[in-house]
Amino acid sequence: MKIIVCVKQVPDTSGKVAVNPDGTLNRASMAAITNPDDLNAVEAALSLKEQTGAEIIVVSMGPPPAEGMLREVMARGVDRAVLVSGREFGGSDTYATSQILAAAINKIGVGPEDIVMCGRQAIDGDTAQVGPQIAEKLGLPQVSYAAEIKKDGDTLTIKRMLEDGYMTIKVKTPCLITCIKELNTPRYMSVNGIFECYAKPYEIFDYNTLKDDPLIDPSTIGLKGSPTNIFKSFTPPQKGVGMMLEGADKATCDKLAGILAAKHMI
Repeated sequence: MKIIVCVKQVPDTSGKVAVNPDGTLNRASMAAITNPDDLNAVEAALSLKEQTGAEIIVVSMGPPPAEGMLREVMARGVDRAVLVSGREFGGSDTYATSQILAAAINKIGVGPEDIVMCGRQAIDGDTAQVGPQIAEKLGLPQVSYAAEIKKDGDTLTIKRMLEDGYMTIKVKTPCLITCIKELNTPRYMSVNGIFECYAKPYEIFDYNTLKDDPLIDPSTIGLKGSPTNIFKSFTPPQKGVGMMLEGADKATCDKLAGILAAKHMI
């Protein structure tokens, strides 16, 4: 049994956000972290590994420096990692990204007992589209927004979070699950895991590795093959210093009322 987990290195949006002239994020100038929801998917896979002895493989698409992020994930207990990296893949939107990741998962192979896991969404796009699109392109049943996962043989019982409650679904393997933060609390890297992560198998799938897959078509991958067009993207301006009024006397209250009236707020 294998559990394939898709993870993504994303800009740390708590810091400075930079945008390239073509509307894409300037990732090189921003601090990078592992996408938070993807860590919940990794933790879910590790929990299933403890129950079943499954092999866990993490897959990520990104530039060569993403190796550091994958090593950190392996230090949590993941068995091996695959980085999908190539200039031909750069600038891909969710449609093109799912094409490429699905091809990479095909290369690894999905058996009858295997599970593919993804985080609900990435914090740099917030689309929640890549996981379901991968499932569609692999022909796998999918369950999104998983808040609880229980395995019994080849059947998974998943509690799926909805806006106004929960839905319990049973699905047979192979399948794809997208995980939310309410599912678990990701574990930290262990000292032994840090030492061992550099001895674990690590592969790079470039364009030549995947080009024979039917999903890899130059017209549907990369920036030019992405159907999503960004009209405009920019760094929002910083807000100016606010106005502070001190005191509770009538003059202060009248001044506040005058300011609000001038802005048509009252």
